[in-house]
Amino acid sequence: MVGKGGQKFALFSSNTKPREGAKEEFILAILSLVLAVVAALADQLIKCLVVSQLKPVGSVTAIPGLLDFTYLENRGAAFGMLQDQRWFFIVTTGVITVLLIAGLFLYKKHSACPIAASILIIGGGIGNLIDRIFLGYVVDYIQVSFFPPIFNFADCCVTVGTVLLMVHILFFLDKKDGKQLEKHEKS
Repeated sequence: MVGKGGQKFALFSSNTKPREGAKEEFILAILSLVLAVVAALADQLIKCLVVSQLKPVGSVTAIPGLLDFTYLENRGAAFGMLQDQRWFFIVTTGVITVLLIAGLFLYKKHSACPIAASILIIGGGIGNLIDRIFLGYVVDYIQVSFFPPIFNFADCCVTVGTVLLMVHILFFLDKKDGKQLEKHEKS
């Protein structure tokens, strides 16, 4: 195929060389997805234990005055908002997950912080997505005295991942061209 200015190009040609570092970036993206799946599986394993052991008793105090494990079927979002909006959450979680996975493969200048954030958000999102698809609700079980809503491991992953991503975007990303700020550029 011939492009503008007579330059030859092809989508699949033995003459084209992969960009330097492309293989490592692909492996990093795959490893990130594997870790996200591990987080989702851990969430589902914990929820299986919660359903089999905690659901029959309802609530167990782990640390008096601080931590209880309380079984809850959450049909909404945080703080009980948007009750019975199952398909809204399924679609939203699906779209965000696909965008983050695409970012892992397409964005070429990852640092540890956004990769860790993506792993946590994808893993936690998939963990809760599985509940919403197959149960119609999310199994929550962690209750701390200083934070009224009951939540789960997947919620923790999504929250920590989102905070990491926001910190990275707000403090470590150059707004002009999306590059990482170097230490000498911060001063």
